Amino acid sequence: MKVIKITTILALIIGIFLPDAKAFTNLTDCLITSDIGIYNYKSQRANMGKGSGVVGLAGHFGKDHDDTVCTGDYSNINQIRGLPVEEVRQKLVSVKIQLTQHSGSDSDKWLLHEVERGFRRGDYEENMTVARFRNIDGNNIFYSGLGGGTYRWISNYVIVSIEYIDLYKQKPEPIEVVRAYLAKFPSTIPALTIDKAHDEKWLKDEMERRLWLCDKWFYQLQLGKAEQKAVLQNTVDSMQVFLNYREKYYGIAAKDDKNLLSNYLMQNNGTGIKNKLKEYKGWWSVNKDKPINL
Repeated sequence: MKVIKITTILALIIGIFLPDAKAFTNLTDCLITSDIGIYNYKSQRANMGKGSGVVGLAGHFGKDHDDTVCTGDYSNINQIRGLPVEEVRQKLVSVKIQLTQHSGSDSDKWLLHEVERGFRRGDYEENMTVARFRNIDGNNIFYSGLGGGTYRWISNYVIVSIEYIDLYKQKPEPIEVVRAYLAKFPSTIPALTIDKAHDEKWLKDEMERRLWLCDKWFYQLQLGKAEQKAVLQNTVDSMQVFLNYREKYYGIAAKDDKNLLSNYLMQNNGTGIKNKLKEYKGWWSVNKDKPINL
């Protein structure tokens, strides 16, 4: 299930990052380890580990650094304990929290873009609406009401994601939990204008990011820090996304190039893939400032 996304790289540069990133070292650094209003903290479900968190699904590049992920749960079970089983099912609200402390690496220039990607709709992420961008207590956040609610924002290098399930829209929003985490990690997402110009900027940034990802993977191969098979698979995946966007928004057929890249991948032909990447980067440098067909 996708969630929302709303940001430009310019906004990222202007408003998102501070010069240092303080790492999480224990659960109290990231989680509120006490009850929040009617929502009880589940200490046995709290964890900390390594990973890219929610932006991993957007292809966030984390091969050259470690990020720290905290997860936690809250629920209103104590408030409804003792009610008939069916009523408990109807009224139970379980809230899942994920916080990711990113390291401030080169990859993090794309964080805002990658968060927004989860909230865009359509086969080519072409659709973004104002309804998926909310302001709570002066904080700009991404929001989706699909299947319950997902609230997501960036606080400097920290990505905060809060989710609950309510398929039938009968349960109250766990707004106390959202507000408590906004107080602990205020959003640094600037105000955004969701319009055609924003969509065009985001789509072009995604094409740019896909080529950038290819360069990052090949550099890891050059350093001897990644296996060729994994590098070629990841680069071809990103190049094919780039080709899909180019076909959709610039009208250039992608089928032949995608078939060629697939053949190169099966042949473990790194030289052929690198040559195609060079070709696409050259094309992009000439065409990226041209208007696209939304």
